[in-house]
Amino acid sequence: MSNSPNALRWLWLSAVVIVLDQVSKFWALDALQPAGVPHPVIPGFLNWTLAFNTGAAFSFLANSAGWQRWFFVLLAVVISGVLVVWLKRTARSDWRTALPLGLIVGGALGNLIDRLHAAQVTDFIQVYYRDWYYPVFNVADCGITVGAALLIAFGLFAGKPAGTVR
Repeated sequence: MSNSPNALRWLWLSAVVIVLDQVSKFWALDALQPAGVPHPVIPGFLNWTLAFNTGAAFSFLANSAGWQRWFFVLLAVVISGVLVVWLKRTARSDWRTALPLGLIVGGALGNLIDRLHAAQVTDFIQVYYRDWYYPVFNVADCGITVGAALLIAFGLFAGKPAGTVR
């Protein structure tokens, strides 16, 4: 590990994701009533549509008896904790690791707030094309997805340090 300071400073990005997520959900809850009614933003591609999810991605476990709320709360806490430890062990200058981790932590905690306060996650971004509709999602989900994609991309396409063999 490098002697440089760790990447915990990148948690500012997590805080930005959390704030954007919670403000956008507050707006959606106020402006997009009733739930399920599409509000076209880009016709043929994007709607604001208020929806609620008691499960995880793609409504996984949404129809369970309620135990999934606490399962996903615990999962978010554990994953966020592991990623914060990873940030602590990462050099501050390693933005290719810190940026994605900051996004994922912010997204996980944004949805965690919803689960703790409302027992469900508020979603409102609906992407579609003709008869195909992607599941409705939110800003926290964007943080998780973009962070995970960047982590994979940076891992796969990272430059090889000089003098090393893969």
